[in-house]
Order: sequence, then C-alpha cells, then structure tokens
Amino acid sequence: MNLIRRPPGNRRHAFFGALVLLAVTNSSVAAADGGTGPLGATIQAEAGLDSARIGPLFGPAALEGGHFCTASVVHSKRGNLIVTAAHCLNSKGALWFAPGYRDGKAPYGVWKVTKKFVPDTWNGDQDENSDVGFAALESVGGVNVEDIVGGNRFATGRSTGATAVTITGYPNSEENPITCTNKPSAHSRTQQRIECPDFTGGTSGSPWVNNEGEIVGILGGHEQGGSTSDISYSVVLNSKAAALYRTASGK
Repeated sequence: MNLIRRPPGNRRHAFFGALVLLAVTNSSVAAADGGTGPLGATIQAEAGLDSARIGPLFGPAALEGGHFCTASVVHSKRGNLIVTAAHCLNSKGALWFAPGYRDGKAPYGVWKVTKKFVPDTWNGDQDENSDVGFAALESVGGVNVEDIVGGNRFATGRSTGATAVTITGYPNSEENPITCTNKPSAHSRTQQRIECPDFTGGTSGSPWVNNEGEIVGILGGHEQGGSTSDISYSVVLNSKAAALYRTASGK
C-alpha cells in the first residue's frame, strides 16, 4: 500500500476563461520529444501546450482547498474526458480539475467532474492491475475542456520501453508541475515502472506520454504508484483499459 500518493478520503467555483486559445488547441504535442535535460532528471515543467492538458484534482473547495492527484485531458468523442488513476477517484463529494494550473491560478478554467468511470475490478477488490480511471467534465457555455487545451490520444497495447515517456504531475506540496523523461521497463506482465526522482504525493494519475503524443501509462498501479518517490509504476494499458476508455468516451 502506498501511503505517499494515496489521496485522502475527504480532502478538500469555477471561473471559465481562455476562449482566446481556441485557435491554437489543434496543435499536436509530442511531450517526450519536448523533454529537456538528461533522461531520469526531474525538473519544473514549462508552461505551454505540453503541460496545459495536465492539471491537479481538487476536492469540493476547488482552488480554495488542496490538490491531491493529477489528471490529464484525453481525446474523446465528446471532448470532455480526463484520465487519472482509479484510486484518485475514490474521494467523496465534488471533484474539480484545473488544467495548466500554476501558482494558485487556473488559466484554462476549473472544470467540475460530472461522472466517474473505473473498472469493476477496482470497485470490487481495488485490484492494482485496474488502477486506471476516467472522468467526464461539465461543459461551460457549450464549450468542453478539449476545445480549450486539446487532448492526448489514449493508447493501449504499446510495448513497454519501446520509447521514452514524459511524466508530468503535481506534488501535493507544489503549486507548479514537475516533469521527467525516461524509458520505462517491465515490472511484471501487468505493471511497468520508471525511475524519476521526486514524484511524491499528488502525482498519482500523471500521464506517461510517448514521443507520438500518446498516453501509454498512468502513474498508479503497483503500491498505488510506488512506495518511494524515485520509482513510479503504471498499469500496462491493455484491452480492458481500452474497453473502459470506449465506455467513458461515449464511443
């Protein structure tokens, strides 16, 4: 059990903006190619479209409370979907997502979670091999989050370690995201691992983005993401994850 990254059971409206950015949201992002520094080095993530799709999750008090997990916008038919770790969706009460959050500000709005999608095996036994979840967000004025920041593709069946991935997330103690690029390796048939320092509590749910701009992992899984801050885990995204994505995206 990971006591570092697990969100609290009861942690702690939304102002919508950034419509001016609609014209640039169709740009593709290959986050791993955009990583800076040597492999396995953790740095502060730069502001831009790479990180605008990623943000922290907040409880009922939204920006007035603390953030506890990370999520990211994933491309979907309706344009309103985020992906995170299933254990990040255990919290009761309202949940809010703030893409591109920095220094206490939400430049792309704060979006309310309206529906959660987690595997039955997570709801039942909290199986670590099912630690992937999706959430639908409320539209604001007929506009969805993907219209503002775009969304990365959710990819299953990719070979672990075929390419480096970039992980970007929000530690509980930080108001800006950190990022690290490295090559993951197999931990088991169902779990993959990566060495990146300083991914502490709050980074559960961080996307693993390959050099094709695809989400190929979600920080979570084994020990709910890892019992130390230097080694992180993800479920191997398989056909079950693909089926959950299809259900959540409305396809």
